[in-house]
Amino acid sequence: MSLGESASDAVPFFSDESEAEGPDEQGGGAPRPQEEEEASGVSKVRALLTVFILCYINLLNYMDRFTVAGVLPDIEQYFQINDEKSGLLQTVFICSYMFLAPVFGYLGDRYNRKYIMSIGILFWSMVTLASSFTPKEHFWALLLTRGLVGVGEASYSTIAPTIIADLYVKGKRTNMLSIFYFAIPVGSGLGYIVGSQVGNVAHDWHWALRVTPGLGLIAVVLLLLVVQEPKRGAIEARHDMHHTSWLTDVKVLSKNRSFVLSTFGFTAVAFVTGSLALWAPTFLFRAAVFNGERPPCVEGNCASTESLIFGTITVVTGLLGVASGVMISRKLRTRTPRADPLVCAAGLLLSAPFLYLAIVFAQASTVATYIFIFLGETFLSMNWAIVADILLYVVVPTRRSTAEALQIVISHLLGDAGSPYLIGVVSDSLRKTDSFLWQFRSLQLSLLLCSFIAVIGGGFFLCTALFIEHDRNRAENYVPTDDEPIVVPKSGRSTRVPVSSVLI
Repeated sequence: MSLGESASDAVPFFSDESEAEGPDEQGGGAPRPQEEEEASGVSKVRALLTVFILCYINLLNYMDRFTVAGVLPDIEQYFQINDEKSGLLQTVFICSYMFLAPVFGYLGDRYNRKYIMSIGILFWSMVTLASSFTPKEHFWALLLTRGLVGVGEASYSTIAPTIIADLYVKGKRTNMLSIFYFAIPVGSGLGYIVGSQVGNVAHDWHWALRVTPGLGLIAVVLLLLVVQEPKRGAIEARHDMHHTSWLTDVKVLSKNRSFVLSTFGFTAVAFVTGSLALWAPTFLFRAAVFNGERPPCVEGNCASTESLIFGTITVVTGLLGVASGVMISRKLRTRTPRADPLVCAAGLLLSAPFLYLAIVFAQASTVATYIFIFLGETFLSMNWAIVADILLYVVVPTRRSTAEALQIVISHLLGDAGSPYLIGVVSDSLRKTDSFLWQFRSLQLSLLLCSFIAVIGGGFFLCTALFIEHDRNRAENYVPTDDEPIVVPKSGRSTRVPVSSVLI
């Protein structure tokens, strides 16, 4: 029996120990093959299954997130709300998700990650199901439940990448992160497709929100029965790692220039994707009405065709973008250690003109609009796996969940937490009348902001390239200093003491 398979799953929730035992705890012995698997304490097969389960959950995560966008015209018609209130649906979700991310990041760096994720996903599934029973008179209830969905998703998104980081290193880690982040565009696209088509078949948009809860329960079962907590940092042979206080972690991360600059670059990605995610199907539907290709929305099932097409484009461009980004980055790494941020910068800078053309051409050619959206989203998707990889190799293992949480807070606070609402507010302010012409034109003008934000994000990634090599070397050769406080258990409580008082 392999080491990973013989490890016990009976680890207390409030424990920072892994579920797997290392070689020293299983009795002495000469080194065996598959050193990486033994170091993490998880067998090769189970590690691979873990990645696929996490990928499945990530797919559900984004599928649930963008189901609402797939039926947004129906929701607007059902509740009789304007663009400003429609934008709030995404904003309240992102805000709760964003503010709770540091809490789960702190817990994920210290306690059993599998159980934290299981509880969060169960909660998210129950709240999503509850949101599907919102009556017409209580739009606030839909806002409340969408906000609570962010609580559950925050418990997963901050932790899952760190588990992959503790299972694989270097090229294998990049490959596995690529698989993991394929789920973002695929899940987002499926959210549009499933949401719009289920609502269309059932003739009721509420049913679109009843698909992911059942799949979420399956995810919880798989997490509990299959996933095994790996040993933190062991795969990188980092046996000198100690948990420092949260404030110390934040101070150190704030001085990590590659982490800070890449986070601001990713904020631009979040701003653009958040805006397009909520508004693109609605914008395409209004363009079709403006061009005389579709009748106005009066009875529901309004933008099912546009959501289906946009969802399909999102899936395909996501797969192409993530795969091409990783492939190009891997080839460039042989020439320059700055390859990762340079590829991210190129992706954003190339996406900007195509997104601009897609928005401008909507009034003249539907085919040209979809072609430019395809190209713009492909370049935009090149960032996902690479940004995650940058964070993991410029931050030491014991601070990664906190770093993930901080990146989520900053990128969402300045990115997609406000961008859908901002686009809606600008659209309403520019609309002179409630005619179909101005419904389309005002939203078109407000979405042009996305192209300019993409250019700014590309600049941040270019700045990241200046510091990436230094920060990566510093993380790989990190040694705790004598004046750096660590957290040491004492009578069931955490006590901060200097490193010199516990190291001999």
